[in-house]
Amino acid sequence: MPGWFSIVMGLCGLSLAWHRAQRLFGDMADGVALVVALVAALLFVVLLVASVLRAQRYPAALAEDLRHPGRHAFVAAFPVALLLLAAVGVALFGPGLGWNILWWLGALTQIWATAWVLGRWLGPATPGQGPGNTGLWPGITPALMIPVVGNVVVPLAGLPLDHTVWSAAQFGIGVFFWPIVLALVLVRRITHSPLPDRFLPTWFIVLAAPAVIGNVLAQWQAAPVLVVAMWGLSLFFLLWLLPIAKRIAAQPFGLTFWSLSFPLAALSSLTLRVGDLFPDAAGVQTASVLLLAVASMVILWLGFATVRGLRDGTLLAPEPLANIQPVSA
Repeated sequence: MPGWFSIVMGLCGLSLAWHRAQRLFGDMADGVALVVALVAALLFVVLLVASVLRAQRYPAALAEDLRHPGRHAFVAAFPVALLLLAAVGVALFGPGLGWNILWWLGALTQIWATAWVLGRWLGPATPGQGPGNTGLWPGITPALMIPVVGNVVVPLAGLPLDHTVWSAAQFGIGVFFWPIVLALVLVRRITHSPLPDRFLPTWFIVLAAPAVIGNVLAQWQAAPVLVVAMWGLSLFFLLWLLPIAKRIAAQPFGLTFWSLSFPLAALSSLTLRVGDLFPDAAGVQTASVLLLAVASMVILWLGFATVRGLRDGTLLAPEPLANIQPVSA
């Protein structure tokens, strides 16, 4: 399903984090970043070919993914992966025509994904819907952050490619809808029902938004206080989510576990940027190294677990979604 492109997102995020760590680790950091980027690019090509073949041979399966209340949001993992590949290419090799083409494809497809996903909110009522039961609550999951907040990824490559105006416009879309989606997810959890346990890793997606926004603000040379504010919010989200780590680890490995990868890598990058802004802050430098190590170890483990899951066939099982029970008046 389109959610497989979340693996590319995580690898690209890790590559950007290691590239940002060049000040601390020298050329070795860029070497690691390059290797991870090549793996991400190769995997993207493999997944793209596999996705085209699947769409041709099993169109009903793709249509089911697009109708599914939980899986439909992962369609945006494809354009976000494009945007991150462009960002990695620009960071490692500098601006170029190829990265421009990749970036435009990602940015425009991301706009479509956002409008398509949010368009479901405005669709006509279906049988069985009524007050307190709109039929939309099963789709209100942290995965909605991918099509909605994915727009804040656009400036990472857009700014060095000199697409400042478009980057700012799309960045604004993500910044506007981020608190809305976060509020909806919390309302679903508090007033309706929790996510099924196999969807627990997707909670870490909420960590990605402030981390990416902080990285973009630093790239935009915004006031350091804004960058540090986003960093502090990201760290709080990490602290907030840590208690569910044990419950996540108790679940059978699934594709949703890759929801941990990009947010941790983005937070690592932001911490390294804060370290660049405040080089004399010893605690920040230590935290940046620690978070980079954690992100690297988690993504390495995810890679091995994915290979094992493919070998055993366990990654082919669909992810369930809890039924929403309306609150009685």
